[in-house]
Order: sequence, then C-alpha cells, then structure tokens
Amino acid sequence: MGQKFAVGDFGRNLRKARKARGFSQEGFAHAMDLDRTYIGGIERGERNPGLKVIVRIADALELDVTELFKH
Repeated sequence: MGQKFAVGDFGRNLRKARKARGFSQEGFAHAMDLDRTYIGGIERGERNPGLKVIVRIADALELDVTELFKH
C-alpha cells in the first residue's frame, strides 16, 4: 500500500509554491483577503481548507488545483 496524502502534504505544497512565486506568508494572505494565521495554519497542516479556499489558493498561485495535491 502506498503512502497516503495528508493535510500536511497540501500545506508543504502550498508553502513551496508560495515561496517560488515570491510571496511572503503575510503578503499572500493579504492578496487572498485571508488572515495570515489561517494561511500559516494550512501550511503547518493544522487547518483543513475547504474546496472554495483551495480553488482560490490555486488561482492566486496561477496553478492547477491538482498541483497542490501532488505527493
């Protein structure tokens, strides 16, 4: 049985993509009109974002949603 994808994996993918595009956590949260602590919680795997937020994140990063779910 292969490794399972977890909330922490999504958070790591988000952090990597955000940094690759030159966003600070605070700047990214501001651009998304979300609280920085919420974005931080997602990146640490403490928060489980809903589908609408996931789509907003992907759009803000100019990514296909599937890119955020790669293992």
